[in-house]
Amino acid sequence: MGKKIGYLLLATVAIAAMVTLGGCKKKEQPAPTPTKAPTIEDVTKKVTETAKDAEKTAVAAVAALEQTICPVMENPINKQYFTEYKGKKVYFCCPECKAKFDAEPEKYLAKLPQFK
Repeated sequence: MGKKIGYLLLATVAIAAMVTLGGCKKKEQPAPTPTKAPTIEDVTKKVTETAKDAEKTAVAAVAALEQTICPVMENPINKQYFTEYKGKKVYFCCPECKAKFDAEPEKYLAKLPQFK
């Protein structure tokens, strides 16, 4: 019976060694795909596209704030007739509208894009 225990012990040690030394193998990870560094042309193109987009946005924003209609009579403005109110220019179609605005400016502010 002593030899059986010895063989059993030896078999147990051998199995333990096989599991420990040869055990589960980590799956190999695929090698990362090398990426191409951007060229100066690529970077320049991207910067140019971004600048053009920013310019379009700025032009649209300015257009939205630019007054084109007289707040009093709602006619096209004449840039010859204007007043400055709260640090912003307000344009009118004629001198009479300028006088009406100067008398009651708060009445017309809702019609002015520069005050929205």
